[in-house]
Amino acid sequence: MNIRLRTVIYQNKVQIENVPIFSCAVCQRSEVFAEVKPELTGVIGQLGTVPDKQLLQFEDISEIAHLMVKVTEKKRASDPVETIVEERINELLDLLLLAQSLEDEPWTQEIRKRLAQIAKHSPSVNDLA
Repeated sequence: MNIRLRTVIYQNKVQIENVPIFSCAVCQRSEVFAEVKPELTGVIGQLGTVPDKQLLQFEDISEIAHLMVKVTEKKRASDPVETIVEERINELLDLLLLAQSLEDEPWTQEIRKRLAQIAKHSPSVNDLA
């Protein structure tokens, strides 16, 4: 199975773009990447059963999707994945400092959540030993 960024349609009204999906070219089966399912189900839950017509960018919700979008940009094709991840972590840390200095607790929590998503999927020092 290959992983690709796809558009998920909910209730024929909501397009959620750039959702990481595993797809099998042989059997035509597709499934949402397990690591982003909680964020996707959370978004769908917030939309309710009768959502308004709208377009959502999943990379604005999921840090994994955000990094996948960055890694697949043509202008970043020659950049190592590690560099892209490191740049994003630094960007989020800068935003965290700004949010904390403004005492914006909801923004601070959102940035911490994004950093935690990256940390959950990064190798630890123990993994490298």
